[in-house]
Amino acid sequence: MFKSNKSGSGKINPDTTDTLIGEGTIFEGKIKSEASIRIEGTIIGDIMSSGDVIIGENGVANSNMIARDLVLAGQLNGDVEARGKLTICATGVLNGNITAQSLIIESGGIFNGSSKMAASPAPAAQSQKELKATS
Repeated sequence: MFKSNKSGSGKINPDTTDTLIGEGTIFEGKIKSEASIRIEGTIIGDIMSSGDVIIGENGVANSNMIARDLVLAGQLNGDVEARGKLTICATGVLNGNITAQSLIIESGGIFNGSSKMAASPAPAAQSQKELKATS
């Protein structure tokens, strides 16, 4: 009845979307996912994703959120930690504080809160590897 993970690695690709909260659906509770999440309905509860989170134009999230990248075309009420890029589309509304490496707000997008730009961890890690290699 259920398909097993045939890759053998046990890892889920964070570039795939395996969770969809559809339009007309209201979900209450926490979500933790290794893959990406798309929200077209309403979610009330915290979200943690190793992949991306996409909130569609009709999507509403009353959530604190941690994700790789976030694309917001709907409404989000809560704090966000994006390890990569946070994009607020022209139809997007974010009420909350954010931490991200990159922030894009399209014309018409609304952001009410404070922002903190996080430094990219990759260059620092790369520098440490280079230092060890030359020692």
